[in-house]
Amino acid sequence: MKKVFITFALTIMVTLVMAQETKTTANDSVTWSKDLEGVTVTRMRRLAKADADKITYDVKNDDDAKASTVLDMLRKVPMVSVDGEDNITVNGSSSFKVYVDGKPNMMMSSAPSQVFKSMPASMVKSIEVVTNPGAKYDAEGGAGVLNIVMNKEMMTMMGVGTNLNGYNGTIRVQAGNRTLGGSAFVSGQQGKLSYSANANYSKQTPGTTTTTMEREQTGVMSSTMTSESDSKMKMPFTMGNLTLGYELDSVSSIGFTAGITSFNMNSDGHTTTTMGGGMYGPGFTYGNSNDTKMSRTGFNGSLDYQRFFNPERTSSLILTYQLSYAPTKSEMETSFDQIAGTISMDMNNRYSENKERTTDHIFQVDYTTPLGNNNSLNAGLKLSYRKATSDADYYLQNVYSPEMSSEYDYKNTIDAAYAELVSRFGNWSTKAGLRYEQTWQKVNYQLGNGKDFSTNYGNLVPSASLSYSLNPATNINLTYNMRISRPGITYLNPYIDRSNPTMLTYGNPDLDTEKTHNIGLTFNSFSAKMMLNVSLRHSFTDNAIEQFSFYDSNNLLNMTYDNTAKHHMTSLTAYVNWMLHKNTRLFLNGGVDYSDMRSKALDLQNDGWHANAMVGLQQTLPWNIKLSGYLITSTKSYNLQGWSSGFNMLTATLTKSFFDDKLTISAMGMTGLGNGGALAINSYSEGKDFTNKMDIKVPMQSISLSVSYTFGNTKKQFQQRRSRVESDYIEHQSSGETINSVGSGNTGGNVMQ
Repeated sequence: MKKVFITFALTIMVTLVMAQETKTTANDSVTWSKDLEGVTVTRMRRLAKADADKITYDVKNDDDAKASTVLDMLRKVPMVSVDGEDNITVNGSSSFKVYVDGKPNMMMSSAPSQVFKSMPASMVKSIEVVTNPGAKYDAEGGAGVLNIVMNKEMMTMMGVGTNLNGYNGTIRVQAGNRTLGGSAFVSGQQGKLSYSANANYSKQTPGTTTTTMEREQTGVMSSTMTSESDSKMKMPFTMGNLTLGYELDSVSSIGFTAGITSFNMNSDGHTTTTMGGGMYGPGFTYGNSNDTKMSRTGFNGSLDYQRFFNPERTSSLILTYQLSYAPTKSEMETSFDQIAGTISMDMNNRYSENKERTTDHIFQVDYTTPLGNNNSLNAGLKLSYRKATSDADYYLQNVYSPEMSSEYDYKNTIDAAYAELVSRFGNWSTKAGLRYEQTWQKVNYQLGNGKDFSTNYGNLVPSASLSYSLNPATNINLTYNMRISRPGITYLNPYIDRSNPTMLTYGNPDLDTEKTHNIGLTFNSFSAKMMLNVSLRHSFTDNAIEQFSFYDSNNLLNMTYDNTAKHHMTSLTAYVNWMLHKNTRLFLNGGVDYSDMRSKALDLQNDGWHANAMVGLQQTLPWNIKLSGYLITSTKSYNLQGWSSGFNMLTATLTKSFFDDKLTISAMGMTGLGNGGALAINSYSEGKDFTNKMDIKVPMQSISLSVSYTFGNTKKQFQQRRSRVESDYIEHQSSGETINSVGSGNTGGNVMQ
């Protein structure tokens, strides 16, 4: 299968290259260089830019985006890492929020890795890592915000006075041994109306994952348990978005967005378990088959009104309404077989069905006005109302069990107000803000062993940044912010999950909000050939929510949560993008961190060093074929009760464009290093009365071929008009970014002899 895909891709590329060799040579000299009487003007495309509060990775300018998913691109984004099981962390933490075009997205925040691995990177313009969210952002997300800026090349015509009616679009298909899908995108403008739309379908078939586990209970009731399991998954994914903008008059406009995301997961597998010692006596072995189905649909829509109050467009009012609706259904069926020996456990076949519905209504007012020549004030109000319902039905031997079933309503209301002052004087710039959020939570049970509860609390969240420009291409930023993480219903819900006969899983309704403090020092340097970003950061949380395990009197492993830990982490990250030659680009994205985790209540302490890196090369070959290769590596990482091993993997991409870049063909491959190309992930955890070892092998070897075609009737790309409003999610350039743009050919070129 792999050889077939590689041969097919290369055959198509070589055939088209030979047919277009002369034309390609002439056209591609414009892409990278142009001879002017012995002087070569070389253009370097900017892939990343940084300022005091965020780092932006320009996905659209990366050739790898034509064959990659959003998850693949995240591995290259500064301060972001993706482990071997596709878990995403920002600044070493999994506590972050996902925004889309500056608005919170419930679907992507709840399952980011599943959604991103199914989204083609060509749908995304850029990825912003907002490491120091200003007061305008919601306070939630301990490590910050990932803002996904969708690819919508449209133009807002307010005050431009020109007419650039037209459209552009791209159609893309991809096929491989683990993926199949296609996407379409179109954007344009007609008079005062601008629009963009995209649609995507993909089906992921990761292969068979094998898991081996050894658990030993120590103490008086000493016993052992070993299990071996395998599982196969299928993950179809569908996504569509529509964006409209209309100019009401020269100072006001309205915008409308609507999007739908559908994610499904079907998993089936078999587990063989052997238990012995302690209460299990001489022991016994049993087998069970598991069939899990999950479907999650998310709808997001918003309506915006913007009005400017002065000719300079530095004073404005924005009114926003956002609606999110996310119904979810999950089914799990467990059937037991291969029973041998004396059984002392519940081995009844079981089935559960859980239906959840979550609806969010958000109303927001944002106001911006200048205060003198060098200051501006941002202020706003926000009301967020969320209602969720859950109906979980549980069956034993096909008989409904009301004692094990659950039904409840969950209401969450957040009122927020913020104010932020932005100042500039000489080479210095500052931003300081305060945000206050009042939260009301209430849960009512109609059925189940949970109890009704309600709580309310307030959080005052400060943020500040100080930036100094050493010269137009070099700056230093000092930042501080406090972030919070509210426990969700999964953490709060006391409903006991008994689907595993050896384990009980439940939440804790008495959890408090996590409070995380982040202090960062960042150095940015730009030149025509290189971008360097180095960040030193310290984060600490003194009431971290931690999942912990213990054995009860019935010898069942209990897993629940508590505000019982203190987490301190110091990290040093580096991003280097060096254009060694007009045809060669070197790339490094990595970091090292030290974590210290403690819990007096659990009498646990753990600490350790962790490092990760993505090292790569982008090379332009003869016939303007683009080659990219990356080594991704990570060392052992630590948590409160144990550790997880590191991993090593390789990815490579070949890309060739034809017919003035309208047709692009790409071949991409990925493999783990060692273990037959699979990723081997080992983990270890221990408590007062148990130790647990787990070995997971994840199939990794994959190859895919993608073909995309771009069409349109406009020769010049639409450019989104930017107002001078200081908005945290509207892109703006620092002085260093402007210098880097010069080197990228946006405003000129770097003259090389």
